[in-house]
Amino acid sequence: MHLFSAMFLLVMLAVMPCEALYPSPEEGWQIYSSAQDADGKCICTVVAPAQNMCNRDPRSRQLRQLMEKVQNISQSMEVLDLRTYRDLQYVRNTESLMKVVDGKLKVASENPRSLNPKGFQELKDKVTQLLPLLPVLEQYKADAKMILRLREEVRNLSLVLMAIQEEMGAYDYEELRQRVLLLETRLHSCMQKLGCGKLTGVSNPITVRASGSRFGSWMTDTMIPSSDNRVWSMDGYFKGRRVLEYRTMNDFMKGQNFVQHLLPHPWAGTGHVVYNGSLYYNKYQSNIIIKYHFRSRSVLVQRSLSGAGYNNTFPYSWGGSSDIDLMADENGLWAVYTTIPNAGNIVISRLEPQSLEVLQTWDTGFPKRSAGESFMICGTLYVTNSHLAGAKIYFAYYTNTSTYEYTDIPFHNQYSHISMMDYNPRERVLYTWNNGHQVLYNVTLFQVIKTSGD
Repeated sequence: MHLFSAMFLLVMLAVMPCEALYPSPEEGWQIYSSAQDADGKCICTVVAPAQNMCNRDPRSRQLRQLMEKVQNISQSMEVLDLRTYRDLQYVRNTESLMKVVDGKLKVASENPRSLNPKGFQELKDKVTQLLPLLPVLEQYKADAKMILRLREEVRNLSLVLMAIQEEMGAYDYEELRQRVLLLETRLHSCMQKLGCGKLTGVSNPITVRASGSRFGSWMTDTMIPSSDNRVWSMDGYFKGRRVLEYRTMNDFMKGQNFVQHLLPHPWAGTGHVVYNGSLYYNKYQSNIIIKYHFRSRSVLVQRSLSGAGYNNTFPYSWGGSSDIDLMADENGLWAVYTTIPNAGNIVISRLEPQSLEVLQTWDTGFPKRSAGESFMICGTLYVTNSHLAGAKIYFAYYTNTSTYEYTDIPFHNQYSHISMMDYNPRERVLYTWNNGHQVLYNVTLFQVIKTSGD
């Protein structure tokens, strides 16, 4: 659900009359009326909750705090249990010694004259052996105080739980859950009908991991549909050959369960993309694009991108041999680059994934060295004006109409040096490599669609 958490969808629904369907913000996804069109049909808006909405719920916060307290109490009880067991064993081991001392003391008290110097020394030695019991007894006293404190904490926890139980009793959560499930079903049905939209916003960054050097790229498969959950990481931009493949995103976050691919040819830049199980990348010191198949560990095809600059001839503003940037969106596979005849302006080419043949090309007129990074969404190239702090999405080129516009879409460049920024159409998020940090951004797309009954 988090991949859509910032997405707003404008949906044409044949609902009459216009009214709020599920106005309660506690139900997560919301659908509510905003206007009527010329035909009197309701234009409704679906709003997904923020990713941390549940975390803002006071009950959730209270329960989280209670869980932490219970965990602390459990740990304290474990320590007490282990310490008590250890001390009890020590007391049992000294039990016979205590009986001997006790017997000698009784004899001495009944007949003081029987305690000669030798017997006195023996008794003194036995008592000395019992001295280690003193800190054990002191620990018992401290543990008794801890037990009293834990008992008080448990009593307080019980009172808080009773208060939460009374509060939750006011809601029929099963009914709410069913309504949320219904709403999510409707939303996902709507998502399936959603084709493409215009980028209107970018969320706050979500740092997934901090690893590698200042420059690099990471990605998941961009093919739609796909059940492939693998994550790939390629550290550096210069002459690299090692690709790390993680089984899942969770494994990538933990840095575990990965295999290594050693590419037959080194790469240049960070503009790589994984599409339908294959890695597409720019071969070092050339304008050749290579298609490397992960499963067979072999190069399926390589082809020169005619006239494309390489080896820092026309890089992005941060350099790094970023002359050729490969990417994928809902419409397929793309290459972003420039040529000398295009005077250093960004060129977009749509590629045939099997042969790497150029299907169509557009000249955007935007100078590539003035761009920090770029990415494709729904056939539109979005360009940032810098790779440093303060960057924003500044330019958009629409391949379906061969037109452009200047935009002003801010985003938070948290670590101040982006060397890779790519859109994943399957997850509808932006993947970025930012100064040794792997970061995600959710996107907001605006789209009007109609139900099948319209």
